[in-house]
Amino acid sequence: MSDINSDLGLFNELVEVLIKEEEQHPVADRIDADKLYDSIDLSLNADGMVDDAFKNVLREVLVATPKTATNLFFNQLFGGRQSKAVLGDLLAVMLNNSMYTYKVAGPQVGIEQEIIRRSCDLVGYGEQSNGTFPTGGSMSNYMALVMASDAKDPDCRNVGMTKPLVIYTSKESHYSNAKNSSFAGIGRNNVRYIPADSEGRMIPAELEAQVVKDINDGFIPTYVNATAGTTVLGAFDPVDAIADIAEKYNIWLHVDGAYAGSVIFSEKYKHLIKGVERSDSFSYNAHKMLGTPMTCSIILVNDKKQLHDSFSNEADYLYQTDGDDFNLGKTSFQCGRRNDALKFWSLWKSVGTTGLKDIVHQQFDLADVARDYVRNNSDYELYSYDDSISICFNYKNVDPIKLCTALYEHQITVVGFGSFNEDTFIRLVTINANNSKEDILNFFKALEDFVEKNASLLNVTAGIEER
Repeated sequence: MSDINSDLGLFNELVEVLIKEEEQHPVADRIDADKLYDSIDLSLNADGMVDDAFKNVLREVLVATPKTATNLFFNQLFGGRQSKAVLGDLLAVMLNNSMYTYKVAGPQVGIEQEIIRRSCDLVGYGEQSNGTFPTGGSMSNYMALVMASDAKDPDCRNVGMTKPLVIYTSKESHYSNAKNSSFAGIGRNNVRYIPADSEGRMIPAELEAQVVKDINDGFIPTYVNATAGTTVLGAFDPVDAIADIAEKYNIWLHVDGAYAGSVIFSEKYKHLIKGVERSDSFSYNAHKMLGTPMTCSIILVNDKKQLHDSFSNEADYLYQTDGDDFNLGKTSFQCGRRNDALKFWSLWKSVGTTGLKDIVHQQFDLADVARDYVRNNSDYELYSYDDSISICFNYKNVDPIKLCTALYEHQITVVGFGSFNEDTFIRLVTINANNSKEDILNFFKALEDFVEKNASLLNVTAGIEER
């Protein structure tokens, strides 16, 4: 068996390979899915590998894996690499604490709670607020839905669902809302998808009309999911107006800020979630706009009693020392839970709140660069709007699905496509704060050069169609 020192030496060697590979080949050579097992030895066998062979196969895996930290990765709602956060994550792996009790986590409990307290302050929640670190944005939304259901139908914790609960979310919201309604026993058919306006934001008047209809039909409005950064357009639902309706009809309001909720760190952009302090719960993902390694999700609640009521359970074999405030398993969905707080704390501690603000601002600045380029070039057509780090566009009359796929398959850049209403388009996400203006302009140049050289492959003809 290898010792930790030699394996750490191997780790450093492989990291050097990865960083050099990222510099020389920002987009990994693609392996066709049906050829994967023939291309790399991924088999698990009775006998172990000798060290040199083991190192070689690890190197092959690193080289072939999509590179999400480079300046040509624009595909997902995460990207880049904040080095101090990476340091914290590596230390968390070495420490290998579980976050359910102070007995086994010690100071890491304080680190997690410090992040939560400061986040609650930024949101505008009061002294009774608290939170926890779920496994991701989908789990954050699920926990909010469970708390909303428990608040509306307290008996369901013991006897199961007894009331016809319904929930509300924008038709542009994250797909987890449908899954979560199924998991929670509410049912997918009891999700009301509220129409969005021309910029992808939930329409409050439509929400209220649906709430009134449901009340008249004998349903119980239970939960409203407002989105801070929709998945495609990056739109922000009007939280303040939605909060008026939620308060009027006594409905739990959750603000899903998984994508862009980190605007809480910026006074310049915090107006995009005006009214968030009126919500019952709020979530954001530090692994998205703030660039920590995945996953790093935080859910905050305005009243910590709701978190405790829904997720606490006695376990004498586990909670043996210290009080509930230090035994975080009393308010988390999981029992065993990895330490996702240290990497975020390491970043926040090293750069300060001001540094996190700068990370957020850089992404909006890059988005402005991209939008200005599209607007000032007649070969492009823009589909998205200001105050978003999703830039949705089409180039000439090239099919966006075909173009995105070809760019990926030819290792030019990694970018995705999306749809809104009847339009389908390329979606460029400027979430990597390590990028510069030159990196954004280089993306467009790479795209244009590729289209010019592959016109026949893409069936390009002159001009663009009018919308």
